[in-house]
Amino acid sequence: MDGARLRSRRAGFHEKHRRAPHVSSDHPVSGVAGRYATALFELAEAQGALDAVAGDLESIVKMLNESSDLTRLVRSPIFSAEEQSRAFGAVLDKAGASGLVKNFVGLVIRNRRLFALPGMIGAYTTLLAQKRGEMTADVLSAHPLQAAQIDSLKAALKAATGRDVRIVTKVDAALLGGLVVTVGSRMIDSSLRTKLNSLKIAMKEAS
Repeated sequence: MDGARLRSRRAGFHEKHRRAPHVSSDHPVSGVAGRYATALFELAEAQGALDAVAGDLESIVKMLNESSDLTRLVRSPIFSAEEQSRAFGAVLDKAGASGLVKNFVGLVIRNRRLFALPGMIGAYTTLLAQKRGEMTADVLSAHPLQAAQIDSLKAALKAATGRDVRIVTKVDAALLGGLVVTVGSRMIDSSLRTKLNSLKIAMKEAS
């Protein structure tokens, strides 16, 4: 899939839909991040690559969480598009990302929107959750979560909400400990806090 087709799909979508579709009133997919994410989602769906693209995007999030240099590359306006393209291209090659994801990130960089990439990834995840009939939970933690911790968190959220939940993780080193979990626009309620308490304690002991 070449970059021209991706640009055409994104431009066509922008003209056809001034606002990206909403998963729900609580967790909207809109704005610049929503438009880019929807264009990528439509292309991935057409290629039968929704899960593969999601895996690549999850790898990018993991690398951003683990590398302050990569995060600075994404956020800082001092880097040129050429510098961002060269550095991120090497990262994506190392991660074994698909051509579709490489072209997508390349387009984002050329359009000087790399700072919005985390939001685009979050919006894609929300669209995928909608297709699967899942809820999306944003999880902020002081340290990167291990696979077992994410599985435990999914189980706790499912027990509390009665629905499968797709997790979007982000690391904030300034967080004192534990987790900050947001489902849609709402913070977790007291009953869910109780269900997550054991996981929080385990995380504190491991930190």
